[in-house]
Amino acid sequence: MTESTVSALRSKATSRTPRHFEIPKDNRGIPKRVSDYYGELTFDFKKSEDISDATKREIVKAIDAGLGIKKDHAEAVAKAVTDWAVKNGATHFCHWFQPLTGGTAEKHDAFFQLKDGKPIERLSASQLMQGEPDASSFPNGGSRSTFEARGYTTWDLTSPMFLMESTNGRTLCIPTAFVSYNGDALDVKTPLLRSISKLSEAATKFMNLAGHKETTVVHTTCGAEQEYFLIDKSFYYARPDLVMTGRTLFGALTTRNQQLEDHYFGLIPDRVLAFMQELDYELHRLGIPAKTRHNEVAPAQFELAPIFSEANVAADNNQMVMTTMRRIAEKHDMMVLLHEKPFAGINGSGKHVNWSMSDNNGLNLLEPGSEPQSNLRFLATVAIIVKALHRHSKALRMAISGAGNDHRLGANEAPPSIISAYLGDTLGHIFQAIAEEKTFSPSMNKVIDLGTSQLAHLLRDNTDRNRTSPFAFTGNKFEFRAVGSSHAIGFPMTILNAAVTDVMNEANAYLEAELAKGSTVDQALTALTKKLASESHVAVFNGDGYSKEWVEEAKRRGLPNLRTTPEALKTMTEKETYNFLVELGIFKAEEIDTRYNVLLERYIKIREIELETQIDMIHQFVIPSGLEYKKVLADIIKDQQQIGVSSQFEMESFKKVTAKIDEIHALSQSLAKELNGDHSDHQKYAEKIASELMTTSTTMATVCNELEELIPNQFYSLPKYYDMLFLR
Repeated sequence: MTESTVSALRSKATSRTPRHFEIPKDNRGIPKRVSDYYGELTFDFKKSEDISDATKREIVKAIDAGLGIKKDHAEAVAKAVTDWAVKNGATHFCHWFQPLTGGTAEKHDAFFQLKDGKPIERLSASQLMQGEPDASSFPNGGSRSTFEARGYTTWDLTSPMFLMESTNGRTLCIPTAFVSYNGDALDVKTPLLRSISKLSEAATKFMNLAGHKETTVVHTTCGAEQEYFLIDKSFYYARPDLVMTGRTLFGALTTRNQQLEDHYFGLIPDRVLAFMQELDYELHRLGIPAKTRHNEVAPAQFELAPIFSEANVAADNNQMVMTTMRRIAEKHDMMVLLHEKPFAGINGSGKHVNWSMSDNNGLNLLEPGSEPQSNLRFLATVAIIVKALHRHSKALRMAISGAGNDHRLGANEAPPSIISAYLGDTLGHIFQAIAEEKTFSPSMNKVIDLGTSQLAHLLRDNTDRNRTSPFAFTGNKFEFRAVGSSHAIGFPMTILNAAVTDVMNEANAYLEAELAKGSTVDQALTALTKKLASESHVAVFNGDGYSKEWVEEAKRRGLPNLRTTPEALKTMTEKETYNFLVELGIFKAEEIDTRYNVLLERYIKIREIELETQIDMIHQFVIPSGLEYKKVLADIIKDQQQIGVSSQFEMESFKKVTAKIDEIHALSQSLAKELNGDHSDHQKYAEKIASELMTTSTTMATVCNELEELIPNQFYSLPKYYDMLFLR
């Protein structure tokens, strides 16, 4: 690629106009409201007019009881959804599932069948309920041999089916779980559903013991914020590192990026807003409650946030959000980057998982009310969650690990790799008062005085927001801020649900014992809260999680600091750390081993692809650009020497470029040699990658950046940060 080619890309990017998109109009010519088309591409058997109420009740009863549904009921759903899907233009159906790749998978089958030689459209009950993809072709951590190929997908009755649109038609997607021939979970959904059920059982019992006898079920709820970058498509395809790895493997930082803090919540660029408007429309049609959109901190970075929904549906929805983002962005000649750190030196992207629990009556277990100090059930719930965070911090850190997230955690832009909870001043003081058996006196200053009568009064929340905490209480929910932007949220939610269930089961036994001794409910809840708070107070930190002082303080408190993915994954070999998952029935021991092997192998493969791509780009682009500039300098020096003109500047530039090229070449050769070594011990190899090879890669990137700054634009053959972050 030449400078003229890069210039052409710049011209192309800056001359694009926003894609025109209009909300469809009703028969009066008025644009439809969201409520008119929300969920039009989804099918929920509970809302279908083509299924009898009696059948719906029987299916719901079977779901609640954890039993299989009858074949005639499945036939009724299959016929109704086939009629609906075909009527809406679908020609195929697929079992849509989430294997251990972190993404989604699907195999399309036509509704078309031949009956007595005549073509018909049909989806049978057995086709709806069960599919059979090749289990050995998906990540399985060595749990399946190549010749042991059978695996099953099974219909998830609790997540609505939906239509996926493409240029030439629609496909009915049936959310399913994915298991092996022996019933081992090979996906994200199956353990998540198990954890939801186990937490519901424990939390329902807790609510009953706490005096809420009317509670019959507790739902886990979630709202996953999604951060992402948007760049012009032409720059994306001109950077092999973005195509191969999702992030730039080198690139000199622009002089202005996010220092002025003017991008966050700033005016949304026209092309980006056009993308967001069409994205919201498509998500709403899919029944995904997209609510908020705005600029994020870094240039070219943005965020989408949904309304809370049931955790399993939220996990499915977030996968659909990422897929839909990519599809809509390409229509706007842009590319969505979901990597946690696509550009070094500026903020990366996370996925804040807002998590809570609510019962069948709509009561949020994490709603403090106007007087949280008197809401003993709420205080006990918070104490249980903090205790779970403390006891199972290693498992929670493991659940948000990954090659991409290693670039964020602890990097002064995301929570540190130390798992702690932020409770805020009010809750912190309440727990302190309980521990010291003192009376808590709330502040009466609830209104913020703005010093002017023209502005509406502001009511002060019980807690501030702490963006440096990995797990922060934010009013009526906890925000798991450490999850990476590309992660499938089902996995960290599974571990969080399991951790809370483990402690809640113990809390229930404690409450039962206290009540049996004659304590009142209030006395039992107070005693439980005091006990748990005293045991886990070291896991509460309300200060600056980015500070070096906190790292030292956390070490004194005995909190683990697993800095890299290999460190975090290694804990999966500690049976005592993960026994609770097996004892609760959320994972089998074999399934934990499978995930350890899959995640470790995935980390290694991602890093190898990055390192090999970096080496290749250095020899295909960076060094040739430097050599071309050297040739020009050499010609100038030669010409000037012939006429007796000083070439001091040119000679110094020549030497600097030569030194950088030699340094980059030596580093790349050393790295290539390391990649070709013996790597039979995967754990040791992963640790070596994290501690040594990534250090070499970072050094190599730094030298590339220094060379980039020495070479004039006309000789540099790759789009720069300036192009990707600011031109659209």
